[in-house]
Amino acid sequence: MTEQIPVFRTTDHGTAKLMPDVDRERAWLLTVDGAPQSYVDLDDPAYLEFEYARRLGFVLDAVAAQGAPLDVVHLGGGALTLPRYVAATRPGSRQDVVEADRGLLELVTEQLPLPAGSGVALHAADARAWLEEAPDDHADVLVADVFGGSRVPAHLTTLPYVRQAERVLRPGGVYAANLADAAPFGFLRSQLANLAAVFEETALIAEPAVLRGRRFGNAVVVASHRPLDVAAVARRAAADAFPARVEHGPAVRGFIGSARPVADTDAMPSPEPPDGAFGIG
Repeated sequence: MTEQIPVFRTTDHGTAKLMPDVDRERAWLLTVDGAPQSYVDLDDPAYLEFEYARRLGFVLDAVAAQGAPLDVVHLGGGALTLPRYVAATRPGSRQDVVEADRGLLELVTEQLPLPAGSGVALHAADARAWLEEAPDDHADVLVADVFGGSRVPAHLTTLPYVRQAERVLRPGGVYAANLADAAPFGFLRSQLANLAAVFEETALIAEPAVLRGRRFGNAVVVASHRPLDVAAVARRAAADAFPARVEHGPAVRGFIGSARPVADTDAMPSPEPPDGAFGIG
């Protein structure tokens, strides 16, 4: 067994570090400016270490028949964890990954190369700018996991952005995003208000402690024009090592409350996480 050593590099948008996992021979953790971004096991690309990634995986698993190929757009690249997952679980899928940090993409593809024939196209571009140039009806699924440091950039938090995402999706397509917030959930409510203004169906996946306002944490939001297989996602989320609850329909509308969609002129990034919320040693 070859000893793996950490890799450090200054990229376009920060300091990236790839650290080997001592418990899994070819697994790596990616951090950017100290914030955990991705975890990849090159020998087992279907393994999802982070809870939010597993929840996005539950959604991806539920949008079509098992193993059926999908056309997926990923806004935010990181270490390409979910693109690897889709390539492994749905062979023949076509995927676009949009990552603003070209240096990060170069580091990841150099140190953690994609397998041959993965069907993944990489684009070093701003997520919204790329989306605005993408063709209509381009994707079955759009996954947004874009963080500048530990915050979602402001221009990816607005109603016009969601309208662009909806345009790029096919009529039965599914939008899923990883967000983070804490009580009183001003940001998360506004993001669900954006989605509810455009899509017929919305859902929210988060740990009960986060939804009860006990701590800052991740929340996965899902939206579509067609009914979502909420029951399948809820079963898997409830059985996870870190159980999560799935809210949908009237519960999501109640959660949104009086929150309004966000105009570009009012855009703000997601909240700054409290110290230690996502950090590692």
